[in-house]
Amino acid sequence: MLDRMTGDRSTGATVPRWLDDEQLATWRMLMSFVARLPTALECQLQQDSQLRFLEYYVLAVLAEQPERRMRMSRLAVRTHSELSRLSHLMARLQARGFVDREPDPRDGRFTLAILTDAGFAQLAGAAPGHVARVRELVIDALQPEELSALAGILSKLHARLMPDHRDAADHG
Repeated sequence: MLDRMTGDRSTGATVPRWLDDEQLATWRMLMSFVARLPTALECQLQQDSQLRFLEYYVLAVLAEQPERRMRMSRLAVRTHSELSRLSHLMARLQARGFVDREPDPRDGRFTLAILTDAGFAQLAGAAPGHVARVRELVIDALQPEELSALAGILSKLHARLMPDHRDAADHG
């Protein structure tokens, strides 16, 4: 495959740096894992707690905040969501009593997302099964030194993906 993908050097165009066999195999494994992990996590969440993965993630991020509240715009960044998509999700969670929304008292141009007691209880009920699934699929499959290496690798990759953000952990 790589032999057929040689660039035309006579045009002065840059020749692509094709992946070698090992790089291509690694890339495909990564893509397969990244594509399948959210579905594997979501299946467990829906079965155990009737939550979608992004719903769980939103509740978890809010639970970590002081007073369990955060500006919607910041929540969108933290959950890697478009604000319009997050607004629709919040409307569904609000209808279930898991969150509220209100104007930010410090600046009424912003809206606060607030985790309710019912939302916290839903999250607390969902968390043990979710953590068990995360352990099963990722954490327990690795030795401590492999997990540490993975954290370092992901930090490097995250820095390339989001170069404007200094603290990758703040966005995951």
